[in-house]
Amino acid sequence: MIVYKNLNIKISAFTLFMLITPLWIIGQHKKKTAKTESERPQYRNLFKEAGYSQIEIDKKVAKAYFDIFEGPNKVYFEEGDSLGYVSDVKNKDARTEGMSYGMMVAVQLNKKEVFDRLWRWSVKYMQHQDGPREGYFAWSVNPLTKKQNSPGSASDGELYFVTSLLFASNKWGNTTGIDYYKEARKILDAMWKKDGTGNVHNIINTEYKQISFVPEGGGYNWTDPSYHVPAFYEIWALYAKDGHEQFYKECAEVSRNFLHNACHPVTGLNSDYTEFNGEPHPTPWMPPGFRYDSWRVPMNVAMDYTWYGKDKKWQEGYAKRFQDFLRSKGLDKFEDQFNLDGTTPDFILQAGPVKKLRHSIGLVATSATASLVNPDKESLDFVHAVWNAKLEPYEDGYFDPYYDGLMYLFSLMHLSGKYQIIVPEVK
Repeated sequence: MIVYKNLNIKISAFTLFMLITPLWIIGQHKKKTAKTESERPQYRNLFKEAGYSQIEIDKKVAKAYFDIFEGPNKVYFEEGDSLGYVSDVKNKDARTEGMSYGMMVAVQLNKKEVFDRLWRWSVKYMQHQDGPREGYFAWSVNPLTKKQNSPGSASDGELYFVTSLLFASNKWGNTTGIDYYKEARKILDAMWKKDGTGNVHNIINTEYKQISFVPEGGGYNWTDPSYHVPAFYEIWALYAKDGHEQFYKECAEVSRNFLHNACHPVTGLNSDYTEFNGEPHPTPWMPPGFRYDSWRVPMNVAMDYTWYGKDKKWQEGYAKRFQDFLRSKGLDKFEDQFNLDGTTPDFILQAGPVKKLRHSIGLVATSATASLVNPDKESLDFVHAVWNAKLEPYEDGYFDPYYDGLMYLFSLMHLSGKYQIIVPEVK
């Protein structure tokens, strides 16, 4: 009888253990998941915070994508069964900038066929398959003749190609026709083999740990602030797995600190080109100034703030200074080129055949992304401004659906929370 009772006790204890253990495991899993969720970026939907409905927001983003990639004024064109390119239509060429931007849009919005077409075209007509530039891309190609207008690289093209390919690998895997990870590594591995032979270098100046303006000749020794996208180096450190993880992390920190020096302490404006210490870099074709390239800086800061948040105090101050300056010029009329102190420049950089200061939708768009960073609630006025902006010809007939259009689409994606770190799919 006693033995029987002891057996019952043993059975009861075992039963209790079997009942409790799964609950304990689930609890631990929930804790781990909760911790992981808390570590993930919070992608704010600033349009929703500004009072717009999700249906309106989704329609706004979809229309912008349609206008740029499919509509009557599109900049994306398909060739045959498998190729496609993005064209800077006003300059009549295809650029690594636009091709890689198109790929980033496509992977973020789950447009796999568009992504694949753009990548195949880039490999076929832009990527060097041998010689000192092997693995790199000609930054400008004539889409009609397929002739390379310039065989050299613009470093931001490779930066976006690699990052978008890593995202594609995470999103779609590598067994659907293109091994995205292998293609990203091909660029990176080639990059690390560049030792100055043929005057071609690493995309990143390895001494200064900063992206170069171009990885060739003298352009290796200065930079473009709008090429500084510290969030992308963090992505490389996570997903490239090429043995340079620590270097990429250091590049991200260097880029953040670089922007402190490159941006004016009062206006927040930066020069299109600078030295590695942030001082303006004059070129034979134009003096220093805030122009088209520079528009991208607030958007890059907003991305880094949202994705990683490692420099919040400075970034919040920068966003406030930058938006306060533009607001002081008139929210509905600020122009698109400035001296760094905010005065009107004597030199105006022309866009295609047009040389004119204007209230450009591209800058309206990127300046609005700074509202993701600016802690002042009044910064929502920039969000309303880009919401009300229209991607259409100006009164004088000028229209740039390429650069203005892509900046506008990127902005809508950021402000609606649709521009995100793409993590590997869990099977």
